[in-house]
Amino acid sequence: MFHVKQPDETDAEAPISFDDTPLAREIADLSARRRALEAADVTLTGRTRVLTISNQKGGVGKTTTTVNIAAALAAVGARVLVIDLDPQGNASTALGVPHTADIPSIYDVLIDEFPLADIVQTSPESPHLFCAPSTIHLAGAEIELVSQVAREHRLRTALEEYLADPTNRLDFVLIDCPPSLGLLTINAFTAAGELLIPIQCEYYALEGLSQLLGTVRMIQKHLNPRLTLSTILLTMYDGRTRLAQQVADEVREHFSREVLDTVIPRSVRVSEAPSFGQTVIAYDGQSAGAIAYREAAVELIRRDGDAAEAHAETNTEGKA
Repeated sequence: MFHVKQPDETDAEAPISFDDTPLAREIADLSARRRALEAADVTLTGRTRVLTISNQKGGVGKTTTTVNIAAALAAVGARVLVIDLDPQGNASTALGVPHTADIPSIYDVLIDEFPLADIVQTSPESPHLFCAPSTIHLAGAEIELVSQVAREHRLRTALEEYLADPTNRLDFVLIDCPPSLGLLTINAFTAAGELLIPIQCEYYALEGLSQLLGTVRMIQKHLNPRLTLSTILLTMYDGRTRLAQQVADEVREHFSREVLDTVIPRSVRVSEAPSFGQTVIAYDGQSAGAIAYREAAVELIRRDGDAAEAHAETNTEGKA
C-alpha cells in the first residue's frame, strides 16, 4: 500500500514504502511479463527451421539454451526435434530421455547409417518435443568419422531423409553441439540453415568468436552456402553488475540485427532443473529464467514470421 506524505511531514519522517523496493519492482516486472506471454499471439510459418546452437567456448549455456528454447517452442504448439551431438549427453538428460550405452543414438546414425526415425524418442515433457539422444559412444565418433565417406554430410543426409517423410513434420530442429570445432560440429553446420550463438555476459565473451565465425565462412564456402548466423542470445546476465551491461552493449554494437531483445538472466532454477531430468519450463515455468526462455522462443517465431512477410512483399513488388 502506497503512503502519501503529509504536508507537514519531512522525508526523514515519511515511512518507507515497501511497494517500491527492488524486490517489489522485480515481482511486478515478472508478473507483467507473464501476462504478456499469456496474451502473445504467435503464428508458425509451416516451414522447418534447422538451427545449430554452437560456441566453442564451454560454459556459455549452449545445452541449457537448446533444451529450454525447445521446450518453450513446444509449449506454444511447435513440433521440435533436439539432436544431441554432445558426447556428454546433457541435452538428453534435461529432456528426460534415456541415453544409456545400449540405447540407439545419434552415434548409430552418423557411423552405422541408422535411419534417424529409429532413434528419435518423445520427451516426457511434451508430445511435441522429440530428442535424438547422445550416448557415451559418441565420444569416439570424431575419430571414426575421419575414414567415413561423406563424413561432413552424414547428419544432413539423415535429417533430409527423416524430414522427407510427411509423418515427421517439424517446425524446428535444434542441434546441440560440443564445445569444439571438430567433425561433430561441422556435421551440425552442414545440416543446418541457421546458427544460434549463445554468448555469456561476462569477461572474454567475444573471445574465440572470430574463430567460430571463420569456421562458419569456411562451411559456407565449401559445404553449406545456406548457413547463416541468424541469432545471438545473451546468457548469464546479471543486471546488478556494470560488466554485464557493458558486454551486452558491445555485442549489440557488433551484431545489432542478430542479437535477440530477450536476455537470459543468471537463475538458480535454470541450474537446478537438469538434476531433475527436466527443462526449467517444466521444473518452474513461472521463474525468471523460464519466462526469459519463453520470451526468446516467441521472439524466434516472430522474427521468422516477419522475415517471411518481408520476403512475400518483396516477391509481390517484383512481380508488379
